Amino acid sequence: MSERADRGERTDRADRNERREARGSARRDSGPRLDQPREQRKRLLPRPGVDTERFGVLSEQFARFMGTPTFLIYMTVFVALWLAWNTFMPAAAQFDPRALNYTLLTLILSLQASYAAPLILLAQNRQDDRDRVALEQDRSRDERNLADTEFLTREVASLRLALRDTATRDFVRSELRNLLEEMEERGMLATPSEDDPKPRKKKDKQPKPETPKA
Repeated sequence: MSERADRGERTDRADRNERREARGSARRDSGPRLDQPREQRKRLLPRPGVDTERFGVLSEQFARFMGTPTFLIYMTVFVALWLAWNTFMPAAAQFDPRALNYTLLTLILSLQASYAAPLILLAQNRQDDRDRVALEQDRSRDERNLADTEFLTREVASLRLALRDTATRDFVRSELRNLLEEMEERGMLATPSEDDPKPRKKKDKQPKPETPKA
């Protein structure tokens, strides 16, 4: 009976394991796995290849040109000629008549404003990025300068402390003088009479020759 019970338990365990494996395979088949990267899907429309750096440079040049007096003068002359032509010329020659409130001119100016705004914004974003990079460089340079200044300050302080313990020339002379006086008092130095038994005689000074009186 015990062998049959063991066999039954083994078969039940095998059935449970098979069911678990079947459930796991069904889950894997039903959804993508997290440990595998997604496959890149093909786009219906190809993405246009645009050089972002070149486009950014052109946008900055356009934004700078729009902020110059030359652009304002050209724009004023263009609008004035447009209005004069479509106002004073015969109706057959007008391509944007006054009766329609210059619809074409309004459309052109609106398109210009709609394209100029994002181009100017793009130029400002590029300038902000450059300013951010320059600010980071300045900050790193300031940190290096501060570290160098602190190092030099510590070195100067250590030199000052070292110079306090350094003996000067006057101090050495005074110490030697005191040492000599102390040695003379104790009799450690010999007097000149003891060293030289026959002291040298001082040379007589020769009298100066008298100048004859006139």
